[in-house]
Amino acid sequence: MLNLILFGTPGSGKGTQSVKIAEKYKLGHISTGDIFRSEIKSKTELGLKVQKIIERGCLVSDEMLIEILDNAMKKFSDVEGFVLDGFPRTIRQAEELDELLGSRNECVSLVLALDVNPDEVLHRLMKRAAQEGRKDDTEEVIKKRLNVYYHQTSPLIEYYQKQGKYKSVHGIGSVEDIFENICNTIQTVR
Repeated sequence: MLNLILFGTPGSGKGTQSVKIAEKYKLGHISTGDIFRSEIKSKTELGLKVQKIIERGCLVSDEMLIEILDNAMKKFSDVEGFVLDGFPRTIRQAEELDELLGSRNECVSLVLALDVNPDEVLHRLMKRAAQEGRKDDTEEVIKKRLNVYYHQTSPLIEYYQKQGKYKSVHGIGSVEDIFENICNTIQTVR
């Protein structure tokens, strides 16, 4: 099994690349953000719980995230592993992910980080906000989200570096060029 984690700031292209990776390597693509949005939109029991948590300005608990991830993994059949987009975000989540995968006799194969400088990310997100008419994505909000991302992921980078599983990939260029670099990096663990 090939189990990948894709790190990247908002606007780094990780959603786009995760889909391409999943298609090429026959992996299940799991985005916790996509799951939350789908559950909220469908007004499921989980969606209503998540919506209340988010509306209070709180984060979904690690226990709930692991349960959601486990359920999402169970929905896939005939996959050769998973690509996780947006998870884990904390050391505790990474440890719980290791336990979950360990219970399946699997492990994280590789952690890929899309390296995009903050100015480029800001440019991409401002452009996306304008195209999608998102009034909540102001420069100030985007900078705050980037700060949270850098603060949260720096311990995770160290966690996976110690395991020898962390690789950074240049995230600026055409979608295809970036994807080619990602595939070349994946081949080093296959």
